[in-house]
Amino acid sequence: MAEVKKENWFKRTWAGVKKYFRELRSELKKVVWPTPQQVLKNAAIVVCAVLVIGVFIWLFDFVAEFGIKALISAFN
Repeated sequence: MAEVKKENWFKRTWAGVKKYFRELRSELKKVVWPTPQQVLKNAAIVVCAVLVIGVFIWLFDFVAEFGIKALISAFN
């Protein structure tokens, strides 16, 4: 029987890497990139949401600290 030689490891790996980047390039051509105005608007929304959530966490922390101090002083 004839022996079937398979390609060496380097050739197989290099072929896979080339295929990956070829497919990556074709997929990136399909992407609809946002405009700078959309990016700025989305970034502003994220910053505002982070600030609002931060204020709520700060308020909860302040109220919880006040409540815990009141409980501790009540039992002392």
